[in-house]
Amino acid sequence: MLASTPPTSTGVFNRALSSLAIACICKRYVWHQRRHQINRRQRFHLVCDNVFREAFSDAKQRYGAPRLTDELRAQGYQFNVKTVAASLRRQGLRAKASRRFRPVSYRKHGLPVSENLLKQDFYASGPNQKWVGDITYLRTGEGWLYLAVVIDLWSRSVIGWSMSSRMTAQLACDALQMALWRRKCPENVIVHTDRGGQYCSTDYQSLLKRHNLRGSMSARGCCYDNACAESFFHTLKVECIHGEDFVSREIMRTAVFNYIECDYNR
Repeated sequence: MLASTPPTSTGVFNRALSSLAIACICKRYVWHQRRHQINRRQRFHLVCDNVFREAFSDAKQRYGAPRLTDELRAQGYQFNVKTVAASLRRQGLRAKASRRFRPVSYRKHGLPVSENLLKQDFYASGPNQKWVGDITYLRTGEGWLYLAVVIDLWSRSVIGWSMSSRMTAQLACDALQMALWRRKCPENVIVHTDRGGQYCSTDYQSLLKRHNLRGSMSARGCCYDNACAESFFHTLKVECIHGEDFVSREIMRTAVFNYIECDYNR
């Protein structure tokens, strides 16, 4: 049997060179392909950005990361607030900001003032234990629209509200009467407000006594005593009002009604 011809050094070298060339070409191809591929993290970011951008737009650019996270969880998405916040930063999306708060001074009305029963204790173990009320100003193209609210500290929902072009005692009374009607006239509820003339008025105080409610008022010039009502007004103005143009009181009324009953209280 004839022995096979031994391979020459030239043949071995040529085959090695060919294999090396193929390997180099393959590596270069893989590197070139990877340059244009999106890695797993980038794909995750793209999906998140699309979902969060759509949710942010649906919320009319009102929600920051915490509230947007809650909204997404309600829809069945399981994202944490850090992921949402990072995505909003990447896309340059920022919730509408409110203007700086300027406290309104109390007028010297000379009417009796109730004792502060709340004393900044905003905890309630059940409904109809502690209510807070306040009035705010809403600017429109026709002038001011005044909004009075009553909030239950247990649920933090707005249980009574009223709007008017005039800031009168009747405005405050109407908001309280709505709360009484909705909650079926509970008794012995602490109803805390500021010292404004509307709340110190004879009409308002008579309404409290008639329904056996316990009137309570903030210390003079201390907005923190009614912080929950102030917090609601801040949220309302950020999420519903700032950045919008309300040419009439009627348009403002509709927007505030929809926000309270369809968004905030749901």
